[in-house]
Amino acid sequence: MKISTEIGSIARRVGYEKAIEYCSKAGFDAFDFSMADMASYDGKNDRVIVNKSTLGGDDYIKFVRKLKKVADDNGIICNQSHAPHPIFIPEIRSFLYRAIECTAEIGGEICIIHPNNYKPAEENAEMYFELLPYAKEHNVKIAAENMWVWDYELEQALPGACSCHQDFLKHMQVVNDEYLVACVDVGHAELKGLDTSAVQMIETLGGHLQALHIHDNDLRHDYHKLPGSMQIDYMPILKALKRVKYNGYFTLEAYNHLSGYETDNIFRGVKEMADTARKFANLFDEL
Repeated sequence: MKISTEIGSIARRVGYEKAIEYCSKAGFDAFDFSMADMASYDGKNDRVIVNKSTLGGDDYIKFVRKLKKVADDNGIICNQSHAPHPIFIPEIRSFLYRAIECTAEIGGEICIIHPNNYKPAEENAEMYFELLPYAKEHNVKIAAENMWVWDYELEQALPGACSCHQDFLKHMQVVNDEYLVACVDVGHAELKGLDTSAVQMIETLGGHLQALHIHDNDLRHDYHKLPGSMQIDYMPILKALKRVKYNGYFTLEAYNHLSGYETDNIFRGVKEMADTARKFANLFDEL
C-alpha cells in the first residue's frame, strides 16, 4: 500500500511548494491536494473568504501547474484532492468545478467533495449529478465523504449525510455512477453517536471505497491526530480493508499533528507522519 497525506496543514506554515517538497523528502508516495483555502467559510461572521492570491484568484491554473512541476521535480504525485466546504454555502458550491479542474491539472484521480450535511441522499444526488459531467470531462472521480453534525449540548456528533454505513451506501446507490466513489474518513466513522464504525462502513461500501482519510481521536471529538496516538483500534480496520481488497492509498488527514511544531522544525513533524503512515501500510501488506 502506498502512503499519502493532506498538505493543507503543512502549506499553511511553509507554502504549497515547500509542503510538496517536504512530503517527498519525508517518504510519502503522494499527497492529498487540500483546497479548503480556495474559499473557506467564516462561520462566526457568516461569510465566505476567498484566497484571491492563489487558488481562489484569476491565475489559479498557472499556480497549480507550478505545483505540478514542483511535484514532478520531487518525484511525488497527487493521488487525491479535497474541495472547499461546507457545501451548504452557495458561494462555496461555485468553487467545486474549479476544484475538479485543479485536481485534473495537478494529476489527481479523485476529488473529495462533501455532501451537504443536512440533506438526504436523494437531494445530495442532485448536486453530484450536476457535477459528474464536468468530472468525467476532466477524468476525475468525485468521492463523497462520511460527515457528522455537532451537538454542543451533548458534546458529541449527531448523524449527518453519509455518517452511518447504510446512509453512505444509499448515497452511492442513488447516484449509481462509477465516477462517484466513497472516501471513508476513519476518524469520523468512529465518533460516538453515529451508530456505525469504520469496519462496518468499509465492509458495507466494498468496491465503492476508493479513498481514505486516516487519523485518530478519543472516539468523541474530531481531533485529527496521528493514527495510533489515541483510542481508535486500527488492526480491525486494516483487516476490513484487506477483506474488501482495498487498493487505494493510505492517506493521512492528521492535520493537527503539526500544531506543536515551530515553523522551522515542521519537517520533523512531516517525517513522523510519513513514518507512521508507512508503519500502518506495512501492517496492511503483511496481513
